[in-house]
This record gives sequence, C-alpha cells and structure tokens, in this order.
Amino acid sequence: MIKKILGGLAAAILLFVGFVVTRPDSFTYQRTAVLPVPVEVVFPLVNDFHRWNEWSPWARLDAEQKLTFSGPESGTGASYTWTGNDQVGEGRMTITDSKANEQITIKLEFIRPFAATNTSTFSFSPAEGGTQVTWAMSGDNTFISKAFGVFMDMDAMIGKDFERGLASMKEVAEADVKKHAEAAAAAPPDAEGGPAEAAPAAP
Repeated sequence: MIKKILGGLAAAILLFVGFVVTRPDSFTYQRTAVLPVPVEVVFPLVNDFHRWNEWSPWARLDAEQKLTFSGPESGTGASYTWTGNDQVGEGRMTITDSKANEQITIKLEFIRPFAATNTSTFSFSPAEGGTQVTWAMSGDNTFISKAFGVFMDMDAMIGKDFERGLASMKEVAEADVKKHAEAAAAAPPDAEGGPAEAAPAAP
C-alpha cells in the first residue's frame, strides 16, 4: 500500500515537473495609461530616481527602507539601491538608456528575497488628452518562477502594482503642472512685460 502511495506521489511530481518545464521561457508584463500632462512633465518623474518615491507603488510598503543613489543625477548611468522589509526586499536599478521624452530602459536587479535580473522600460508617446505612458517589465522564467506561475497569476499581481504606480504618477504630474503654473503667475514680469518663466501647461 505504501509503495503504491509513494509510486503515485512520484508520478504526480513527474507530471508536475513535466508541465512546469513546458511553461514559457520568458515573460513580459505591461500596463498603459494616458496622463493629462505634457511629456516634459512626466518624463523627469521616471528619469530621476530621486523622484521615484513620490509615485512608486512600493514606496509605501516600507517608509524606513534605505535608498542609496549613485552615478549621474538622472538619465543614463543613474543608479540606486534599496533595502527594506520583507515586502520590498533588496535590489538595484540602473538606467541603461534614456531617450529624452521617448523611452527609458532600466536594468532591474533583485537581490532579496530572490535573485533575478529583469528589464523595465517606460515608453512615452503623444496621446489625445496628454501623454501615453507604457510601463513594462520583461525577463527570463526560471524553473522556480515557472512553478510559481502555475499557482499565481503573475500578470495580474505585477500589473496591479503598475496600475497603482501609473495612477500615482498622474497625481504627481498634475501637482507639478499646478505648482509650475502658480509659480509662473506669481513671478514678476520680465523686461518684455511677460511672465518670467512659462510653465508647462496641461493639454
């Protein structure tokens, strides 16, 4: 009887392993939103890691997480590491390519709770009513991630974070437009009699 149970268990494990290895070897998760602001307002929110905590969906998971910035202030070569509680873990992000107001490519390295290296991209394009922002993450599926994906909908889990992040990005961008407009209205006129500095205006 015990041999039959063990045999059945072994067969089930082999079937599961066989199914897992047939899962896709790579993944891409992405979400898109239209932000009612010019691209010149939203692009810097991603291109400058110092501003990520204003909109990142993971910033609120650990207010005490430690951030360390290195490289240029923004753009290609800029990098930052984070370490925090079990919800945010530990890792590093580095901007590997930055095309002004068009696309930002980021090398995303997870250290804890699991090791992985993925690629994140932010694409910006004109859209009716503002700027279309697409946030994507792609990478290779290991056996562990394939097995995890059998039981969890990773696209839904990560996609929900992306949606929250894009919604927060919209709020921050709109606040920036309002702040710039108020500053421009309060500034003394220049020699030509106009405002000292024109602020980006929402479409």
